[in-house]
Amino acid sequence: MRSNTDTFPAIPQVPPPPPQAPPRKKRLSGFKKFIIFLLALGVVGVFAAIGYIAWAEGKIERIPAEELVSLSNLSTPTGTLNILVVGTDDRSNLPADWDDHFGQFAGRRADVIMLAHMLPGERIQLLSLPRDLRVSIPGAGTNRINAAYVVGGPDMLVRVVQQETAIPVHHYVEIDFGGFGKVVDSLGGVTIDFPYPSRDAQSGLSVEAGTQKLDGETAVAYARSRHMQIYKDGQWTGSGGGDIARTGRQQELLIQMFAQVTSPSSAFNLPGFLPTFAEQITADEGLTLGLMADLARQALGLDSRQIESATLPVRGTSGDDGRSYVVPTDEAPAVIDAFTNGTPYP
Repeated sequence: MRSNTDTFPAIPQVPPPPPQAPPRKKRLSGFKKFIIFLLALGVVGVFAAIGYIAWAEGKIERIPAEELVSLSNLSTPTGTLNILVVGTDDRSNLPADWDDHFGQFAGRRADVIMLAHMLPGERIQLLSLPRDLRVSIPGAGTNRINAAYVVGGPDMLVRVVQQETAIPVHHYVEIDFGGFGKVVDSLGGVTIDFPYPSRDAQSGLSVEAGTQKLDGETAVAYARSRHMQIYKDGQWTGSGGGDIARTGRQQELLIQMFAQVTSPSSAFNLPGFLPTFAEQITADEGLTLGLMADLARQALGLDSRQIESATLPVRGTSGDDGRSYVVPTDEAPAVIDAFTNGTPYP
């Protein structure tokens, strides 16, 4: 037995654990940082692009829905949307530095009448209607189709186009001479091949043979030309074709402009093209930002070789009123059916 004076061995003291170091932050590799930067840049770019397109869309002059009641809500067999594209001869928007080859006419008439639709992933189809096509205009009797615009504006023209072709028209876009020229200039011009020197004293066209870059004024002169001459075998001679050849030239211009828009070489022109295009057109209220963006996305998946164009087959005739007209031939129904059903033209 131990006495109170006995001592016990000392209990060893356990040193406290060392303080834990704060968790180390994982360092991102340079590659991961670059990926995150690209993703962030992409997000900013998307919202910037949406804002830019919305800003550009705000420049479009809109036709109120109550003034375009004839637009169709009927679907097509292919589910495509048909757009009536109209070029007017309004002279009020002509640039001051353009030469005077337009004459003095007040008001505006439908100078170009063209239907268009897109078959996603396949092609774009264009169908031109000659402006001298004989039609029946409600409340105004027999006249040329371009008179429908004068009688009742865009709505009457839409009504008559649907009446005469049985093609539903879902949207409407209009541009005048000056506006078309400005759009061409915003693209840096449009390239057209001329086998021979060509001229038209009435429209102001004058070009040499070969591949020519047309500015806005010359492109309008080419689109308007109804009396084009070519220099061949040492003399000037009429190129022939009249108004039908003219619609072909209009389609050619649109196809080449499409090629310009989708070409990588035109990328620097696109920021100027989009607001210029929006500012120069008039459209129905239903042609919204979302719809235009979707159509543009589909179009960018095609190239100019996938654009199929035709003019309604017609022949000349004289009316009881003494005026000259054109009327559909027996081949016209097959062309209309092909457009309606989205099948290749016969």
